[in-house]
Amino acid sequence: MDEVQLEVAVQDANGAAVARDAGADRVELCSALDVGGLTPSIAMVGAVVATGIPVHVLVRPRPGGFRYSASEVTLMVRDIEAIVDAGAAGVVVGALTARDTLDRHALEALQYAAEGLEVTVHRCVDVLDDPGAVLEDLAGLGFTRVLTSGGAATVAQGLPTLRRMTAAAGGRLEVMAGGGVRTEDVAALVDAGVDAVHLSARRHVPDGGPSGPGGGRPGYDVTDASVLAAVTAALGRP
Repeated sequence: MDEVQLEVAVQDANGAAVARDAGADRVELCSALDVGGLTPSIAMVGAVVATGIPVHVLVRPRPGGFRYSASEVTLMVRDIEAIVDAGAAGVVVGALTARDTLDRHALEALQYAAEGLEVTVHRCVDVLDDPGAVLEDLAGLGFTRVLTSGGAATVAQGLPTLRRMTAAAGGRLEVMAGGGVRTEDVAALVDAGVDAVHLSARRHVPDGGPSGPGGGRPGYDVTDASVLAAVTAALGRP
């Protein structure tokens, strides 16, 4: 079996450098992880690309569900075009119809805009009644991988489905496990046959000062090197 890859969700260049130094294979760059992640600025994409680790950029224009209007899809396409120009290695996308099925039209437009970069379909699939049922469609559309918890709140709860999904994918589509990943989950995920493990390893740092009116909670997130060290050890890496 090939080595299980490690992807780390980060929000800035410092986090990307921590992930790189910990031995991660790539990062998923986003902003606003507190709401599940949003599209980062192009300046931030460039800064993270400069760290030297492969960067896959989340393209999600707003919080909430994954049913996008035509104008939102157009915005996402333009974001992807700029992300390609900024030197990213891939993009992370997802879109559903009003009936909560894969929005093939939107997904095809987003994939086309990526110009051959790796394209991951994110956890929008976990909204579906059966995340595994879309593997054939995603593989047929040429996507690289799917990020999923197996349709559950966490990968630990979704482990049986993740096991079925990896078997059904048959190597045509990578299955990346993400959603509440803890160090103690890694061995079971590897045993389930997933191709990659995805986590944020973030730690909140209070900055000791007020955030100001409308500024949200005080402090900020950092990527925790100690968590990543434990995960890489659980993956059997030196």
